Amino acid sequence: MNTAAVDAAAPRSFKDVWLISAGHGLTHWYTATFYLLLPLIGRELGLSYTEIGLIMTVQHLAGAISNLPGGMVVDMVGKKGYLMATSLFWVGFPYALMSLTHNFWMLLVCVTLVGIGNNLWHPAAIPTLAYRYPERKGLVISFHGMGGNVGEAIAPLVVGALLAWFSWRAVVVINVVPGIVMAVLILVMLGAFTMAAHKDDGAINAGGKAYGVKDYLRDCAGLLRNKALVLVSVSSAFRTMTQVGLLTFLPVYLAYELEFSPFAVGICLTMMQVAGLAASPIGGHLSDKMGRKRVVTSSMLLTGVMIAGMAAAGKSAAFVLFIALVGFFLYAMRPVLQAWAVESAPKNLAGTSVGLQFGIQAIGASIAPALFGMIADASDLYTAFYYLAGTIISANLLVFFVPNHDQSGRSRAALIARARTDA
Repeated sequence: MNTAAVDAAAPRSFKDVWLISAGHGLTHWYTATFYLLLPLIGRELGLSYTEIGLIMTVQHLAGAISNLPGGMVVDMVGKKGYLMATSLFWVGFPYALMSLTHNFWMLLVCVTLVGIGNNLWHPAAIPTLAYRYPERKGLVISFHGMGGNVGEAIAPLVVGALLAWFSWRAVVVINVVPGIVMAVLILVMLGAFTMAAHKDDGAINAGGKAYGVKDYLRDCAGLLRNKALVLVSVSSAFRTMTQVGLLTFLPVYLAYELEFSPFAVGICLTMMQVAGLAASPIGGHLSDKMGRKRVVTSSMLLTGVMIAGMAAAGKSAAFVLFIALVGFFLYAMRPVLQAWAVESAPKNLAGTSVGLQFGIQAIGASIAPALFGMIADASDLYTAFYYLAGTIISANLLVFFVPNHDQSGRSRAALIARARTDA
């Protein structure tokens, strides 16, 4: 049995999974904080729904432009742990700069910096987890996704409570502290992981393999001809359109239409994230056993139904229940789509493939808030929620055209059997 096959079949410690997932939680902590602050910022600056949507559009457009270059940097440089720490700091610091903003255009500059900084995290983190745990891709990537859900679940509660005592400008300054602490923790702890894995090609801080820029660019161009990767990425973009539109305007709806306090808005957002927290490992595990396509198609369909139900519920108590159900099905498919994209590309281009997926997602995310805002200004928020239901159902149609191949994690026995065959 060759060494690589033995390593793939051997059990690994989950310490690096928990560390990377915790770091992911902090990147989402800042995003969740900003969604909660948007209604307050919008009121102070006198912004329309369209302008509020445009803020998030600019942030995600910056991410769309920088995600693919970020993935290329990860594949060419390696040193994924250091890149993750850099990304974490870069995401948090621009939010602190928002405390100095007093007009719409200064705010757009800050969110642009956030969009650029966030592009390094996923191309570094997701391939690291996927290839260190090849037989459990869906599960470990779901833990990574759970980290994001935890950050998005806790942040609204903590920040909502802080807003009872401090202004939003003070809160964004206080909020930079956990990101700095986590970035330092990643830098310190990664040294131990790298030493423990120094004989492993998947060491987190291993350098990128050297090969010509011309060859690398040729291989990157081949990714655009990869039908499975492109379709999965575009489908992910529609899912992200739904998520970003919902996260941007659900707090606005709760604050403006239902007149909820910031703390009550935070509780509702936390409910959605807690439901997503429960759904993520379920979706990841089932996709390892049943295949990615089955889990994605059922989750997308049910998400669309739940959003339509949420809009129909209006101001009734059922609205809050639908929020939790939307969170469950919306987040169940996220790690599955990410694992599917990694499987669809060569290992040496894993970071670039994730960068491509997140770049295409960011294009969708940049469209959703501005379009939602224009629909809400022209009609009302309820009509815009129905638009979100349509985007997620549209994504489902694309999934049917993704080529079927080995989409599920093989069992340990199957890995060992294949290793013996290759030996």
